[in-house]
Formats: sequence, structure tokens, C-alpha cells
Amino acid sequence: MFAYIVRRILYAFPILIGVNALTFALFFMVNTPDDMARMNLGAKHVTQEAVEGWKQERGYDKALLWNSDNYGLSKATDTIFFDKSLSLFIFEFGQADDGRDIGQDIKTRMWPSLAIAIPIFVIGLMVNITFALLMVFFRATYIDLGGVIICVVIMSISGLFYIIGGQFLVGKLMQLVPISGYGEGFSAIKFLILPVAIGIVSGIGAGSRWYRTLFLEEVSKDYVRTARAKGLSEVRILFKHVLKNAMIPILTGAVVVIPTLFMGSLILESFFGIPGLGSYTIDAINAQDFAIVRAMVFLGSVLYIVGLVLTDLSYTLVDPRVRLDG
Repeated sequence: MFAYIVRRILYAFPILIGVNALTFALFFMVNTPDDMARMNLGAKHVTQEAVEGWKQERGYDKALLWNSDNYGLSKATDTIFFDKSLSLFIFEFGQADDGRDIGQDIKTRMWPSLAIAIPIFVIGLMVNITFALLMVFFRATYIDLGGVIICVVIMSISGLFYIIGGQFLVGKLMQLVPISGYGEGFSAIKFLILPVAIGIVSGIGAGSRWYRTLFLEEVSKDYVRTARAKGLSEVRILFKHVLKNAMIPILTGAVVVIPTLFMGSLILESFFGIPGLGSYTIDAINAQDFAIVRAMVFLGSVLYIVGLVLTDLSYTLVDPRVRLDG
């Protein structure tokens, strides 16, 4: 297992380099350092001297990828790409284009993102699996058909409808919780109730249908028929055998959510005014702040790779037949 982990870590480096290079290329295909300087300086008539000063102060006065004026390795190292990329691999994110410390921003904003993402993930997972098991328990009945119709309806409605509808109905008409904002400590709970509820409800359709498909595939297998022949109840079969044997695809699907737990929900945080990493990324894109965008894309890639490794390791816990040493 140790050799497997080492291999996956080594494989991660070329992936992260490629992601960073692609992000760099896409960003600078749209913006030049001069464009970034003029946007951050904010004046209508910015002098070229001011632009050059801004670029020099933030390290954007060098060549992008290849410095033909230098010699040897410095042709590649004395560039914006090398300077801005090397520190990422030791998680030194530097400063944003407006001077803020990106690492400190991430440490501050990660907690609101986790406060909204973890409840949505945990409660949503339990609700989706429970609803899917209920449909499978009553399979081929009107209850199963009604559950599938509900899932399709929920999936067919845009997530923006749930956000706007929830803010209007629960926040404005009923005035049960604030529509937007965030607080410190336990006072933040009242600001999280509505976005968490919306995140759970909007995900029931796709999640429950996916788990229902997994469970239906399991109940048609031979070991289920054998369990029935031994006299086991349908409830015990579903929860003790079917659910356990479906854990590998469930874990595989859950890994996609791991980066979101840390990175936050872009739409929910923006609409509800939650100062998390999702809204942080949206604001950076709108401001064309390459330093923040690069840091958040890199961080998301690292988290996704970590999630893949943890998922593979968890396979050995739910299925002893899986071995990772080979």
C-alpha cells in the first residue's frame, strides 16, 4: 500500500504541472499583463509608466513562457510562468493582484465553505441513500414510480429556481431565516439553514436515481436470492447486504464532491452572500485576478487527487478483496 501511495503522489506532479500550464495559457490568451494593470489601477487614463510600475511590483514585467534575452536555464526560469508556478507546489500562494495575502484569505474563507458544504454532503448522502432504498424496497409499485417521477421533476428544475424561490418564500414571505449574509460562531447557523436545505433538496433527484440504479443492480444478483432463500427479511437484505456491496460505486461517486467540500459552492455562496472560497473564486474571475484564480484551480486539483487516493484506500475497508500493492 505504501508503494501505491508513493506512485500516486509521483503521478500527481505532472498532472498538477499540466493543470497549472493550462490555466496559465487560458488566462493569458484573454488578458495581457497590461490589461490586468489597467483594470487594477482603475483610472480612466492610466499612463504607461503607471502600468509598468504595477507590472514590476507584482512580477508581471517578465516574459510569459520563454525569455529569449537571457542565457541557459534562465530563458525558462526568468519568466512569469516559472515565478508564479514554482511556489504553488509548496503551497505558497503569494499575494493577489490587489495586494491581499491569498494564503490568509484561504484560511479565513475555508470555514464558511466547509460550514455549508459538509452538511449538504453528509445529510444529502443519507437522504439520497434512504430515499433510494425506499424506492427499491417498494420496487415495481406505485411508490417506486412516484419516487422516480419526483426525482425527475427535481432534476428538471434549475438550481437557480430553488435558490430564488427559497429566498422569496422562506426568507421574505415567512421571514424565518435571513436571505443573505453571514455571522461569526453559532450566529452563523441561521444564515446556513436555507442554503444547506436548498443544496440538499436540489440534489435529491440526481443522487437518489443514481443510488436506486446501483441498488436495483445488486438486488438481482445471486447472493440476494440466496439470502431470501435462507429466510432473511427484505429490510435486512437491503441494509446489511445490498448497501454494503454497493459501497464501492458509492465511494467512487462521493470523491467528486471532495474538492467541493473545501472549495465551496460557487452559486450558493454568491447568492447568499457567504464569504467562502466559492464566492472568493467568482470575485477573482470577475476582477481578472490571475493570482487567485491560479491558486484556487491548483488547490482544487490537489484536493481532487487526494480524494482519488483516499477513495482507493477506502476500497480496502469495504471490500477485502481489493489490494493496492500490485
